[in-house]
Order: sequence, then structure tokens, then C-alpha cells
Amino acid sequence: MGCGDKPKNDGLAGQIADESRDLAQIIKDKKLTILVENSTISYFIYRGQPMGLEYEILNQFAKDIGVQLEMKIVKNLDDMIPLLNNEEGDLISCNYTITKERLKKIDFSEPFMRTPQVLIQRKPEDWKTRKKRDWKTDVITDPENLAKKDVYVWGNSSYTKRLEHLQEELGDTIYIQMVEGDVIPEEIIEWVSTGIIDYTITDKNVAQINQSFYPNIDIDLELSIKQKIAFGLRKTSPALQDRLNSWLIEFMKTPTYRYILHKYLNMKSFSEKSQHEFSSVGGGKISKYDAEIQLVAEEYNWDWRLLAAVIYQESKFIDGLESWAGAYGLMQFMPSVGPVYGVYPDSPPLTQIRGGMKKISRNHDDWKSIPDSLQRLKFALATYNAGLGHILDAQRLAEKYGKNPLIWDGHVEEYILKLSKPKYYQDERCFYGYLRGNQTHQYVRKVFIRYNEYSRAF
Repeated sequence: MGCGDKPKNDGLAGQIADESRDLAQIIKDKKLTILVENSTISYFIYRGQPMGLEYEILNQFAKDIGVQLEMKIVKNLDDMIPLLNNEEGDLISCNYTITKERLKKIDFSEPFMRTPQVLIQRKPEDWKTRKKRDWKTDVITDPENLAKKDVYVWGNSSYTKRLEHLQEELGDTIYIQMVEGDVIPEEIIEWVSTGIIDYTITDKNVAQINQSFYPNIDIDLELSIKQKIAFGLRKTSPALQDRLNSWLIEFMKTPTYRYILHKYLNMKSFSEKSQHEFSSVGGGKISKYDAEIQLVAEEYNWDWRLLAAVIYQESKFIDGLESWAGAYGLMQFMPSVGPVYGVYPDSPPLTQIRGGMKKISRNHDDWKSIPDSLQRLKFALATYNAGLGHILDAQRLAEKYGKNPLIWDGHVEEYILKLSKPKYYQDERCFYGYLRGNQTHQYVRKVFIRYNEYSRAF
């Protein structure tokens, strides 16, 4: 794999255990992988930053157990359970309702939310000029009036089951139009708003958020009792389930939990971020520098989303940022290094990005001895962060203690961590002294986790 090739998604953490993956393996790998939909409720990326109601809850849980969170966007919701049971993720997070059918295949956490299902329909075109009590006569306010109507829902959802039961209760037919799992409920709501279809059903929490985007939809008619929303788990992950459940029970008593709900369900200004042009849901852009990043990445045959992940890690796309140590700009050059690559504090963004890419490319060339292309990329990024000398020290220590000096994951990265201890940085094989190795260790991991997230979302 060359510098422009896309690293494999499984290159970050340790290998899957021979036995079923559970909490012990997750903690060992220091990574919790979440299967998510790209939506406001579950997870989206805004200006390069992960967001979403469920993401924020799970991020708090990941911190509690001492692991990093990796979000794996699933394009087709019908694939969620197969992917989970194939150990391609540890949890399902997609506003998932607990149902009898799903419980046959997977387990669930304690419900973190309870919400009824509601009908989504358009208000009359002149709703703004009429009082609500007047235009309400033009929309459905009784479930009986759904008879002989076309209602579009995800086929494998709890919404379909509710409509089937409603037909029985009404003794009449509702024309249930089943949509494939590659169309998320939020997209179907947009179809209603724009007039493509007339009706759909979603959970009220989803409807509340989307009403801020589409004020011409009516969401008042509840069609069910409150449904339990929870995270999905494999039946072979009992320890993870127990730990998550005990944590959720306590977390839901906290102000942090209540604020997360309030932020996404009640704060219009915040939920609207998902529809911004720099959102993975609304606009499909990572940052306002996408064009410059893509141009420079193409010059170096590099995946632009990996370069974007580096820039986010360095500066969160904030031009003019200056660190406490004096590093400046999008690529956080130190004053002694930036001019070598033609980058100064007042350089335009394109110049900064091009200079940073030139340095990364040079660091990549430093590691021609690394045969595996993914590992070579990780050595290059570690060098960008810490400097070549410290990485060479860690490499020599890895060889001394029986690790493979040509592999970053689980080998050289372990000795980067040890370079903050006198026993190791004072070793005769080390020439560059003390390093706060945890920063470099986390830097490489976070860049690749974010790269994988960007690759799936953009």
C-alpha cells in the first residue's frame, strides 16, 4: 500500500480474541467500536467534530472504562445486527427500539430513553397565516383516518410492526410502504416535508429534532405507548452489558445526561448543526478548507480525509491558532520548523497545508525501512508529532526488549509510552531523552480513528 492507499479499518487496535469479544478484550484494545447511523440522534460530524445525542452518551461511557470511541457508520440499517454478531462492532447505536424480534438475535442495554411513535405529516400550505386550531382540521388527528393511506417506513423497523398492529385495531387497511434500510428515518421525514410522500412514522424524539429543520411538518399525533430506546449488544457480551447497564443507571441521574437530552431535543440552535454545510448529515463537507486539502492531497497521492484528520488533530481547523509552546496555524508548526517548509504565522491556509503535507511526506520517506505500508504511515505520523529522534529511541528500545522494531501497533508504540520514565529514556540506547510519550501514542491512534470516521461519513 502506497502513501495514497486507504489503510484497512482494522489497523488500529489489537486482533479479535479467539473467544467472543467482550469487555476484557475491549479494554485490552483500548477501543469501543460503535455501529451507528449518520443522523442527528445517533452520530454526525460537524466541522470535523463528532456529535450526536447517542454519541455523547457513549463517549462518557468510553471515558469511564478508559477506552477510545470509534464510530463506524453503517449505510444500511438492515446490516446492523449481522455486523454486530460478526464482531465488526461492539454496540448498535441508531435510536434502536427494543422489540421481541430483535431480542431473539441480540441483547439490549438498559433503555436510556422512552418515547412514543408519532405520525409525520405536512401542515397545510397556508399554516403560517392561520391559527393552529383552524388548520388542525386539515390534518389527521385520529389514527382511524390512516385507513387507506400510504405510510412509508423502514421495513425492518418497529414502525412497521406498529402499523401492522394498528391495522388490526382499526379493522381496516393501511398501505404500508416499506423502505429499504439504506434510507434513514430522517430522510423519509424530509420526503414528507418536500411533498414526495404524505406520511411516515418515527419516534417522537427524532420528530422533535427534525421539526426544527422542517417547520411545515406536524408531529402531534401519537400512535403508540412510549417505546424503549437502548443500545444493542451481542448475546456473547454479558460483561459489557453488565458494565454498561450499571453505568447507565447511574449516569441517567446526572445533570450531564439531562443536559445532553436538552441540548439535542430542545436547543434548536444546536440540533441545526447537523444540517450545516460542514456536517456529514447536511452538507457533506468536513471543513471550509476541503478544497485546499483535496488539492494538496492529490499532489502527494494522499487520501485527503487522512490529511484532514491530521489537521483536525493539530488545530481543529482553526487558522491562527497558537499553542502555549508557540506552535502556530492549521498544521501547528513550531517557529523553528515552519520556515523550513515555507510556513509562517501569517501564511495563507493553502501554504500552511502544503507545508504540513511536505513535512509529513518527508517523515514518511524517513521510514522506507518499514515494509508494511500502514505501519509506515503510523511511524510517519508519530514522527510528525514527536520528531524522528524520539521515535528512533523507541524503536531501539522495542528491539532490546524483544518487540518488533518494524511494527508500530503493540510494539514500538509501547516504548513511546515508556519514554517518560527514567529507566527507559536514560537507557544507553536512547539519545534524545525524555518524551511525554502518551501524547504521541494518543496522537497516532486518534488520527487514525478520526480518519476511519471521516472515510465512512464523507
